[in-house]
Amino acid sequence: MSMPALSNDSAPQVVPTAVASTSASIVTMTPKQPPKAERYVKMAREAAVRVVPPLIVLALFLLIWELVCRRAGSALPPPSRVFSDTRELIFDPFFDHGGIDKGLFWHLEASLRRVAFGYAIAVVVGVGVGTLIGQSVWAMRGLDPIFQVLRTIPPLAWLPLSLAAFRDGQPSAIFVIFITSVWPIIINTAVGIRNIPQDYRNVAAVVQLNPLEFFAKIMIPAAAPYIFTGLRIGIGLSWLAIVAAEMLIGGVGIGFFIWDAWNSSHISEIILALFYVGIIGFVLDRMIAVVGKIVTRGTATN
Repeated sequence: MSMPALSNDSAPQVVPTAVASTSASIVTMTPKQPPKAERYVKMAREAAVRVVPPLIVLALFLLIWELVCRRAGSALPPPSRVFSDTRELIFDPFFDHGGIDKGLFWHLEASLRRVAFGYAIAVVVGVGVGTLIGQSVWAMRGLDPIFQVLRTIPPLAWLPLSLAAFRDGQPSAIFVIFITSVWPIIINTAVGIRNIPQDYRNVAAVVQLNPLEFFAKIMIPAAAPYIFTGLRIGIGLSWLAIVAAEMLIGGVGIGFFIWDAWNSSHISEIILALFYVGIIGFVLDRMIAVVGKIVTRGTATN
């Protein structure tokens, strides 16, 4: 018995199916950047807002100074004469003829070195003692009245005592810088420590921080804006104190340079030295302000 043959029409047919794969593309939207020309114009405008007003005031000041001091019998030289008299000091500040006959660079370098030593000691002592006063009620009651009395003593009043103790001008000047700049650092650090929020102290107690960890992770970051305010005040007082102290101790330094110029009746050199003193004082203040802004993430006063 033969099986019936299947016809081609009745055979099952396989229909190929095409599978299409679609790839989804992710489009990221980036903010449109302004053209470089617009950015440069904006930067130039911001710089002009900061620079142009002081330059205008300075130009008016120099003009008035020139007109007033050009008259016969004027006690002070005009700016044009100051420049002509101090041209060599301006363009050659690095000469060294031995002894105290040096260029302004060496006088400023000697003064800055003394300030660096005295101010560094004041920072370490000021932050440490300020932390103790701010953290301990008994320390605040015992030390704060004494410090409030000592900080009112003028810087130069300490100089004879330091000369008697150290018998040398160099450590005496450093001590005067230290004793002048340490008080605002102590006071501002103590205020910052006392103003630490109680929540921070509670968190430190929960995670069981030891005293060293609490000092490094809680106290110093929380009090940093206050500390850097004291540091800025301290660096300004340090620069003021060294100029005054060097007038009395002698040797190489910008203070002695000013005093020597006065004894030699070189008024133009005094004016040039005062210009450098002001510029360096401003730079020192801005340096501390920039460091404070970085450390405190912009919360310190600028």
